[in-house]
Amino acid sequence: MSPWIKQVCLVLAAVFMLSRTTESKKDEALYCSACMAIAEEINYSVSQIDPKKTIHVGGFRLKPDGSLTDKKVPLARSEAYLTELLEEVCNSMSDYALYEDPDTKEKSYKRFAPRGNDGVNFPDFKHFKFDGPESSSALKFACESIVEELEDDIISLFASEADHVAKTLCNEVSGHCKSSVFQHSEL
Repeated sequence: MSPWIKQVCLVLAAVFMLSRTTESKKDEALYCSACMAIAEEINYSVSQIDPKKTIHVGGFRLKPDGSLTDKKVPLARSEAYLTELLEEVCNSMSDYALYEDPDTKEKSYKRFAPRGNDGVNFPDFKHFKFDGPESSSALKFACESIVEELEDDIISLFASEADHVAKTLCNEVSGHCKSSVFQHSEL
C-alpha cells in the first residue's frame, strides 16, 4: 500500500474517533423543561386571543370566474400568528427557574413569575434554585434549539388544535421527555 493511502486512512480514523468522543449528551431535564415551557407559553398566548378573531389565509390567485381562493381561520391558530409567537417564546424563559420537587427530589425548570392577570398564584419559592442568569440563559438556549429544530412541527401541532400538545411535542415529536422520570410529571 502506498504511503499516502496509509496517511489518508490514519486521518480518517482520527477524525472518526474524535467525532465519537466530542459528542455531548443533552441535559434531559433542561431540554424536557424547555419543551414543556414552549408548549405552556404558546398555550397561554393562544388562550389570550379572542376566539372570534379570524384571519384570511390562502393564495391570492384568481379562479377562472374572477374570485379569490382564501379561507378564514381563527387568528390564534393561524400559521402567521404561531410563527410570531415562536419568534418571541424563548424570551420568557427568564421567568423560569430550576425547581426541586420536595418529595421526589426530581429537578425541572418551572415558571416562578406570575403572569399579568395571575397575581394570586405565587409559587413556593423555597424549592426554586435561582442560580443567576446562567441557568435562565441555558434554558433559553435549549428553547431556541428546540424551536429551530422543530418549528414546523410545533406550528402544525398548535394549528391543528391537537389535544395534549405538550405531551405530543415533548414525548413523541422531540423525544426530550421520554425518560420514565418525566413520564409522570405534568405533561
